[in-house]
Amino acid sequence: MKRIIKKVVVLGSGVMGSRIAIHFANIGCEVSLLDIVPKELTEKEASKGLTLDDKQVRNRIVDENLAATVKAKPSPVYHSSFIPRVRTGNFDDNMDWLKDSDWTIEVVVENLAIKKMVFENAEKFRKPGSLITTNTSGIPIQSMLEGRSEDFQEHFCGTHFFNPPRYLQLLEIVPSDKTKLEITDFLMHYGDLFLGKTTVLCKDTPSFIANRIGVFSIMAIFKLQKEMGLTIEEIDSLTGPITGKPKSATFRTSDVVGIDTLVKVATNNYTSCPDDEQREIMVIPDFVNKLVEKNWLGDKTGQGFYKKSKDEKGARVILTLDLENFEYREKQKAKFASVGAAKTIDNLGDRIKSLHYAKDNAGEFLRKLSSYIFAYSSNRIPEITDELFKVDDAMRAGFGWEIGPFETWDILGVEKFVSKMEEDGHKPAAWVKEMLDSGIKSFYTIENGAKKYYDQKSKSYKKISGKEGFIILDNIRGNKSVWQNSGATLHDIGDGVLNLEFQTKMNAIGGEIIEGINKSIDIAEKDFRGLVLGNDGQHFSAGANLAMILMLAVEQDWDELEFVVRQFQNTMMRIRYSGIPVAAAPHGMALGGGCETCIHSDRIVASAETYIGLVEVGVGVIPAGGGSKEMALRASDNYQKDVVELPELQKRFLTLGQASVATSAYEAYDLGILRKGYDTITVNPNRIIADAKRAVIEMADNGYTQPIQRTDIKVLGRTALSSILIGVNSFKLSGYISEHDQKIAEKLAYVMCGGDLSKPTLVSEQYLLNLEREAFLSLCGEKKSLERIQSILNTGKPLRN
Repeated sequence: MKRIIKKVVVLGSGVMGSRIAIHFANIGCEVSLLDIVPKELTEKEASKGLTLDDKQVRNRIVDENLAATVKAKPSPVYHSSFIPRVRTGNFDDNMDWLKDSDWTIEVVVENLAIKKMVFENAEKFRKPGSLITTNTSGIPIQSMLEGRSEDFQEHFCGTHFFNPPRYLQLLEIVPSDKTKLEITDFLMHYGDLFLGKTTVLCKDTPSFIANRIGVFSIMAIFKLQKEMGLTIEEIDSLTGPITGKPKSATFRTSDVVGIDTLVKVATNNYTSCPDDEQREIMVIPDFVNKLVEKNWLGDKTGQGFYKKSKDEKGARVILTLDLENFEYREKQKAKFASVGAAKTIDNLGDRIKSLHYAKDNAGEFLRKLSSYIFAYSSNRIPEITDELFKVDDAMRAGFGWEIGPFETWDILGVEKFVSKMEEDGHKPAAWVKEMLDSGIKSFYTIENGAKKYYDQKSKSYKKISGKEGFIILDNIRGNKSVWQNSGATLHDIGDGVLNLEFQTKMNAIGGEIIEGINKSIDIAEKDFRGLVLGNDGQHFSAGANLAMILMLAVEQDWDELEFVVRQFQNTMMRIRYSGIPVAAAPHGMALGGGCETCIHSDRIVASAETYIGLVEVGVGVIPAGGGSKEMALRASDNYQKDVVELPELQKRFLTLGQASVATSAYEAYDLGILRKGYDTITVNPNRIIADAKRAVIEMADNGYTQPIQRTDIKVLGRTALSSILIGVNSFKLSGYISEHDQKIAEKLAYVMCGGDLSKPTLVSEQYLLNLEREAFLSLCGEKKSLERIQSILNTGKPLRN
């Protein structure tokens, strides 16, 4: 049966319900969001003479919840224009909307009796054959089906989203024994392709997979904290980015999630898992119970393990709870020799090995923690899943771990670490011992570009299913590369298409990547059909190598700096005017030079979660890798579309002058970075390289022809320049920008207007490139610009001077 999801009803508008509704709106669905009717008027409603029968009163709860969600930071919505796709209603007046719904998802309070009441009411209106699912985080799916019809049961399933649904990729699919296989298969496929999720098929066990493993790991950390006497800061320094975990680490994550929520899940695991060998770890420690008693539940109450406060000067500070005396104090910097050494190691796997085998307290803590997690994860198979890769998928997508438990175990050496675990009294599952005794020494292997996992049932490696639509560069890294240097690798990704992978820190663009782009195009023009610029890093590219620019500017090596900038410009033009189609596949940050790389490609295939922009003005310079030129060119192209010229140019100028960054790929259309009708968006970031490859093949099949360099760019000259400079001066006089900001803006305006020309003139791209390069070099000679670059390098934040 062909199933199309056009209309979705979400029952329950709390934090999760409203965010799930918005995420369905993000992908184009018509969404109805429903909640209960208030039982009494507010003072404000009564003062207006409203009654309980008025629509605005009856929808007050759902309307207020949706409004609060829309204002949330980070935003749950890709673009503000998507918000009207959600309409609001209530359980008393609007349940008949279910008659038109293709998918109804329940997201009410975690109470079985209430959920069953909601489903009983929903069945009166539900369209037969439509999907009906629950977002429960741990209530058994089977327990919700009592009294439901056969059709309801066959189309019912658990669909557990993680908060916030836009940003956390995990969607746990939990069928009951009555769910039709075709429904399970559809949800797995739809969640991946349309909702952009890592869909993980789970057994109907308490807390499913991610919360079972993730909450256990937090409770194990609480236990180790007490045993080893480590501070909150010390533990968060070891369980954050240094070991491939989110920046919020352990205690900050607990505050964000809500300490009461953590307690509920841990208590549910304790109550529901009487045979769990580590059940006692789920007993809530005294210090956590004390937090709950004091109502210090984290962000929702303003304080938990951390507390926002102000110092004597009124500046915002974050205080830390001292678990010994239960008083807040100033944050203390964690100091471990092994962590200091590990910070110089870029490769995560090498860093994790270094830390785990260190001889200090940090090494001891991580060894003990991993012993807990590895043993526990192995003993959950086959209880919560038969396939170990699902545990890793769930922890990466749901808890933001860069690598999962079994992947980490492989890095540390399975056999070697088993002996460490046994020394600490942790026994891995029997199947791990059997695996090692059979001569298989790792949980994963790569064969012919495909990742395989060890299957404990067949006692052999099996191919991971559901990844057929992905091109994962890690999986083809074992193949001989077409070409590589220290900062980039060129892969053959099949069907005559190459992929250039950036591999520098933050994928910053320096000499290695410039060389890589030129070499890749040389090779592709000779023997291949096209090129993709894409990588599997956290970010596409954070921009140009600022450290190199700063060094050359400080040393006043202007000839070398001019050469570097010219080379960058020439490389961007090489991308634009090569003999083969080039597609860029940005994700995460694509800033400055990373953005310029994209906008000079023939096609951009962006992850929805792409934060892209030309941010150079914030660093104290202007875009000089063709970014300023390109915005002037795109403004010129729009002049021919009945657009008033000066406002169009001013809009582009402000985009660069304010260093605007799109907070999603959809916003990048508004900034003129993505082009409607040319550039596309892929919701699942795991699919962007494969989709970019398809774009290259499509362009090649359609007879791609090398473009001709432009000489017809209309610049507006002195008339536009004077208008923009008046505006810049007004901003300076009003105190919105500094004197140095004004100088940068004047340089940018000069470039985008084509210089001080007496009248509008047609110019070439090279003419504009020369102007932007000259302006960039002059700003590099300014002390205040260099101070800003140094500030970015030191703190990640621009200096406001």
